[in-house]
Amino acid sequence: MKKKDFINKDRIIKGITSDGHFKVSVVKTTEVVRRAARRHELSLLNKVLLGRALTGTMLLASGLKGEERIRLRMEGNGPTGLILAEANSVGEIRGLVQHPKAELDPAKHTSVAEGIGLGVLTVSKTLYNEADQINGSVEIVSGTVSEDIAYYLAQSEQVHSAIHLDVALDDQGEIRSAGGVLIQALPDAPEDRITTIQNNLKTMPPVTDLFESGDYIDDILVNVVSPYTVRELARQPVHFFCRCTKDRFTGALGMLNHEDLEAIADEGQELVCHYCNERYHISREEILGILKDKKIKMN
Repeated sequence: MKKKDFINKDRIIKGITSDGHFKVSVVKTTEVVRRAARRHELSLLNKVLLGRALTGTMLLASGLKGEERIRLRMEGNGPTGLILAEANSVGEIRGLVQHPKAELDPAKHTSVAEGIGLGVLTVSKTLYNEADQINGSVEIVSGTVSEDIAYYLAQSEQVHSAIHLDVALDDQGEIRSAGGVLIQALPDAPEDRITTIQNNLKTMPPVTDLFESGDYIDDILVNVVSPYTVRELARQPVHFFCRCTKDRFTGALGMLNHEDLEAIADEGQELVCHYCNERYHISREEILGILKDKKIKMN
């Protein structure tokens, strides 16, 4: 990897304005979205929609601790169907689309948002200090993902937020760049400063354009809150990563009863992780070994 590529690789940076009124996170997810697109063989429509969902979920995860994780679920009546994206604060992101090859008819549709359509957005958090998963749901208000996440934050978490998610494609339909910005007002943030930040976001070019013109996450972090200053809190790499393993799938087969295992033992099984599309072949011998272990445990 060239030095320039390493310096500008996918990362997230988190900061807080010096006056303590705003939290800011900026993420570059170009390689994350490219890898998701390759693994799931995504259509042009879903490169954009899943790319935005992955980017937005990573921004939401920037407020978590350790390996706490957050999952975004968008289920609409558009051709894309269900979109799932999951991320944790250590920078691991994964996701899927129910209908990865879905496209829109340009003669009938004018916006990628119609790929999702009307439906429900649900955000689920798994936190250290909570025994149960925390869930919040809102209606999908636009299907753009950005506006829907902002609406969720305002309605479900009562947090004044602004979020921009961008995925840019080239003339061949390949992903040029991807990234996003999330700004959240903390309690007692003055209305005039909120207005200034909102105006900054309204006039800011797409994040992908800034990346391609040479700006990196550091530059965007500083400029998006101007004229106020910002202090960096943390930064780290982000990557498309799934913790699925063959052992996990084999363990899941072990939960089947004897009859079901015997029924699939003859030819073995190929199991697919829906999140990353990785395929695992469980051989006849391995399934017979699972059956043998179950019989030993029962005696």
